[in-house]
Amino acid sequence: MTEPISSSSTALRRIAVAGASGRMGRMLIEAVRNADDCRLAGALDVPGSTAVGTDAAAFLGFTSGVAIASDLRTGLKDAQVLIDFTRPEGTLAHLAVCREMGVQAVIGTTGFSDAQKAEIAEIARDIAIVMAPNMSVGVNVTFKLLEMAAKALSTGYDIEIIEAHHRHKVDAPSGTALKMGEVIAEALGRDLKECAVYAREGITGERDPSTIGFSAIRGGDIVGDHTVLFAGIGERIEITHKSASRTTYAQGSLRAARFLATQKTGLFDMFDVLGLR
Repeated sequence: MTEPISSSSTALRRIAVAGASGRMGRMLIEAVRNADDCRLAGALDVPGSTAVGTDAAAFLGFTSGVAIASDLRTGLKDAQVLIDFTRPEGTLAHLAVCREMGVQAVIGTTGFSDAQKAEIAEIARDIAIVMAPNMSVGVNVTFKLLEMAAKALSTGYDIEIIEAHHRHKVDAPSGTALKMGEVIAEALGRDLKECAVYAREGITGERDPSTIGFSAIRGGDIVGDHTVLFAGIGERIEITHKSASRTTYAQGSLRAARFLATQKTGLFDMFDVLGLR
């Protein structure tokens, strides 16, 4: 079955998807197909993938007319925006070509080093990029709530961040958990690098009240659960977000792609996209 193309396609956001045969890539392709104001214009996968050369929407039972490509320039030639949820090294390689071709980018990849983040900021001098560790609208509203809570609970409360993800996730703590820590630390006037505690074992001594603790759980098919615990004397406050589907990440990514239509250069995050500054 061939998917119909809108007669107003010139007004659509032309989107390419990296990691097109992966779980998140397929979710993004489906979201683009179902959006009235977006069109799939490219699909990328690693060389050697069995998906290369196949139609990007074949898994949905449709023919999109877009073949999955391993050559970056081929996959990006018709695109305005690349949505990328892959690995840091792959994302940086993609961004180098995006910069060369004037293609904007939405980055949901996590696990970047400080040096890699600086490289992305440099690329954003030439193209517009939205980068966030979590594209979910609900998660980003949660970030705002955490900022408010941290300011109100700045003394007398111990802060712990607990996250859980599926068994295939390769980085820990999650990018979302780290972002939560950064939001809280900034609200408290602290540097997360100096106050984060990522592991406890053996005789640790009493808890330092200035620290922010992290715990990571990996198992099964958990999409993503995050809880921030503010533990005081006689009460505790828990702010929790649970993802039941990657659909939320895909929908947030499309909102970011739409936001970029009004930008020429610069590095943005979901607070910019959602007007939460």
